[in-house]
Amino acid sequence: MSDLDLLTQSLARNVKRWRTERGFTLEALAGRAGVSRGMLIQIEQARTNPSLGTVVKIGDALGVSITTLLDYEQGPKVRIVPAEQAVRLWHTDAGSYNRLLAGTEAPGPLEMWDWRLMPGEGSPSDPHPTGTVELVHVMVGDLTLTVDGVAHRVPAGASASFEANTAHRYGNDGDVPVEMVMAVSVPLVH
Repeated sequence: MSDLDLLTQSLARNVKRWRTERGFTLEALAGRAGVSRGMLIQIEQARTNPSLGTVVKIGDALGVSITTLLDYEQGPKVRIVPAEQAVRLWHTDAGSYNRLLAGTEAPGPLEMWDWRLMPGEGSPSDPHPTGTVELVHVMVGDLTLTVDGVAHRVPAGASASFEANTAHRYGNDGDVPVEMVMAVSVPLVH
């Protein structure tokens, strides 16, 4: 079984599990996540590989991290993620990418990401639920962080945090790759 098949089946099982645990019908989750009922059915039946944006919306609507939606084991309290098992969820032909390094559910979803943005590239994000916070630390290059239409320069060695319940974008307007680590904290769904 390929990694993609494993992720597709894990996503199917976990979306259905968390939807049931939250007491959501397909219609309710579709409405909360802003995705079609048909897309949810295809995901829960492991018949499609949805975009990262769709998985993020479903995770946000369920109040669980992407790590939890893609997890294929219930591991022990300590979970080591070998470098080769970090999940690359987005990439471009020019070499930009993000990798989900680790995540947990304490008390709400918390994720840690490794990003590389090549010169001239960027990655937009839809607003996350109110209470979501993102933190970034730039190791190499100059990040252009745009939050609610306002651009902020975050140079190498600097960090930034912001409330992510508005549209935001990570961009590289410089001439060297941007390398950064990002953490996302999503509030628990009640």
